[in-house]
Amino acid sequence: MEVVVNNNMQHGYTYLRIRPAGDIGDLERMYGFRPELTPKEMLALGVFGGKYFNDVANTDEYPRDWWPEAKLSGLGNPADPSLNFFGVLASSSLAQWRKKGWIADQDPRGWFEWYARTYMGRRSEDDERQVMRQIRFRRHLSQLTRNCFPGDFECRPKQRQALLQWAYDSRRY
Repeated sequence: MEVVVNNNMQHGYTYLRIRPAGDIGDLERMYGFRPELTPKEMLALGVFGGKYFNDVANTDEYPRDWWPEAKLSGLGNPADPSLNFFGVLASSSLAQWRKKGWIADQDPRGWFEWYARTYMGRRSEDDERQVMRQIRFRRHLSQLTRNCFPGDFECRPKQRQALLQWAYDSRRY
């Protein structure tokens, strides 16, 4: 299925969905990609201060059932830490992401946009790089398990929020 993207950050970008939504088994087999949360679950828990996808909820790119429970800050509003599951902001600015070279043209919002599109069935030349970035972020889980009791959400909330934003369910650790 061909998808044409038109939102505040991208106009006329076209991609193909070549896999069924939610079928990421090929990336698990090739690279060991095993996210613990779906994009829909992440949006409902509260990620990126509600700012990341606040302009795509009314587009056809993603399923309508992603939005009723999504915690979004609203168009034109700044990121709101109270919308995040752990109540803290835990990410750098988009300008900082660009400066560090983490943004590919096809996904101008970064990793989570890549993940949402990949989850919906797109495959791209950026898959291996993004999967490896997500897998490397897992190192933060070992810091949680060494320093925090399971379920102690007061312990390292920024690190827990950051893990959540990389599809690791840090509520479990």
